[in-house]
Amino acid sequence: MSQISKSAVRVDVRNIGGIDEASVTLPDGVSILTGRNATNRTSFLQALMAGLGSRQSSLKGDAEEGEVTLELGDETYTRTLQRRGDSIAFGGDPYLDDPELADLFAFLLENNEARRAVARGDDLREIIMRPIDTDAIDAEIRECKRERDDLVSEIETLDSLERDLPDLEADRREKVEELEAARAELESVREELDDLDAGVEESRTRKEEMEEAFQRVRDARSALDDLEFDLETERSTLTELQSERETLQETVEEADAPEENPDRLAGRIDELRRRKRSLDDDINELGSVIGFNEDMVDGSGIDIDDGTPGDDPTDALTAGDQTVCWTCGSEVETDQIEATLDRLRELRSDKLDERNEIRAEIQELTDKQSSIREAQREIERAEERLDTVETEIESTESRIEELEAQIESKQAEIEELEAAAESIDVDGYDEALELHREANGIELRIERLEDEIEEIDDEIDEREAAIERREELKAEREALADRLTELRTRVDRIEENAVEEFNEHMATVLDILEYENLDRIWIERRETEVREGRRKVTRTRFDLHIVRSSPDGTAYEDTVDHLSESEREVTGLVFALAGYLVHDVHETVPFVLLDSLEAIDSDRIARVVDYFRTHADYLLAALLPEDAAALSEEYTYVESID
Repeated sequence: MSQISKSAVRVDVRNIGGIDEASVTLPDGVSILTGRNATNRTSFLQALMAGLGSRQSSLKGDAEEGEVTLELGDETYTRTLQRRGDSIAFGGDPYLDDPELADLFAFLLENNEARRAVARGDDLREIIMRPIDTDAIDAEIRECKRERDDLVSEIETLDSLERDLPDLEADRREKVEELEAARAELESVREELDDLDAGVEESRTRKEEMEEAFQRVRDARSALDDLEFDLETERSTLTELQSERETLQETVEEADAPEENPDRLAGRIDELRRRKRSLDDDINELGSVIGFNEDMVDGSGIDIDDGTPGDDPTDALTAGDQTVCWTCGSEVETDQIEATLDRLRELRSDKLDERNEIRAEIQELTDKQSSIREAQREIERAEERLDTVETEIESTESRIEELEAQIESKQAEIEELEAAAESIDVDGYDEALELHREANGIELRIERLEDEIEEIDDEIDEREAAIERREELKAEREALADRLTELRTRVDRIEENAVEEFNEHMATVLDILEYENLDRIWIERRETEVREGRRKVTRTRFDLHIVRSSPDGTAYEDTVDHLSESEREVTGLVFALAGYLVHDVHETVPFVLLDSLEAIDSDRIARVVDYFRTHADYLLAALLPEDAAALSEEYTYVESID
């Protein structure tokens, strides 16, 4: 979903709320929906919310299905609603795939949870942090730590390779010196052979026969030397494999069986998550019910026709010790309604506590499940490697037996070849034979030295090439370290930014609205120790502070309960604005919707709208005509929804 350009928005509505059919075109900027109660202003806002992706809207009472179509720029978005028994099924292709951010911080209707959180005394920190997927952050932290540890290990290996380079180069110099000495020694022996051959009178055929016999001996000794080298290598490999087998066997034998089955834990986690989702729904529903009834008790709720023409419904609901119940129509004691509200508040508080406990238990079980599965994977990897090592040991032992047999055969072959060479009768043979044997040994030594020097050169080249990657690996390690820091501090930064945004905007709004003797409203972010499940953990709290001044100028701290209704509404709106800004909601949805501002006087409503308009491309406010009259004439006014 890409951000739209600033252009007119066409909204077509059918069978939503109290609307039969309506089409409204909204330009960018501020649009004021003005009219008396029951003129479908709130229904239109809810229809717009539905088109944008929210599920907080309803069908017209006598309709089985409804629809909203939004035309934004070159894109068209649709949302359908169908009645399914006691519930509504939502379909279509709305603007937002996930409306959570918008529902919390952009769609600021009467029962908006962020807006009502201040008045209800809700956990402000929980509201701000709800859109943050802390489980995903924890998973990414674990993955980054694993990658970082791998890089650290690889860099340490490269450091050791670099430390070994001087020894390798020194070893190479020694081998080169040995090679030069061996070549000089071989040259001297060959000169002696040439001098000996010059003094020995023999037939060419006899000499060639002797040379061929010596060559066969040299070839056989060279092959024997290769076999002995291979045997030494295989024996070294066998020792390493046997040592690894012992380590793996200890790992498998010492591994403790897990206390619990991770699959059973997964079932418990799913059950807890379902319970948490159910609690979320209950808490939201209770919040809406409590907020609605609080407004009705305060006399600021919707108008209800009690069947007495000319009577003021609000007066009828709130006058005297009795009132007409707006749910059943019977007369009840006002104290009974207050008592019921207290029980509902207590029930919601209990459910909030239960949700926190469940959240802690989910985290504890998830960590335990991950630990068990990781331990199981370690054992499985050790068992798989143990099987592989056993197979490799068998193969290596078999190759050692074959090499030992080949060496024994080659030694017997050499004895036969030497005996055959010794049987050739040539003058000066004994001396020539000894020189040839010496030359043969030197040639083998030269070949071995050349091979060793080549191996050292290859190893040096490989190490130097690997060391060149070290700086790249260090850069990756630093990037991962920065990422880990960013992940670990993301939650802290969001909390800090939310508090900073609220305090800054609250101070500005209070200055603009000029409330008498209300000096400051601010949030303090502090750490507190709480019990979650069976353990104590440190959690962050957002404490709301209110500072007033007495007539003599003395400052004192007040409570939320003593805020006027207007002050509470403004504080809730600013808290929602802080969430809107800290989560960059404008990048997700370019709308801010305002409704039910009647508790604020007209002049202050105008100032609030002026302040909010700078933060959204499209600001819609539903106002009574007398409140709308105080706003700027440059705004767009929608006086009828049709």
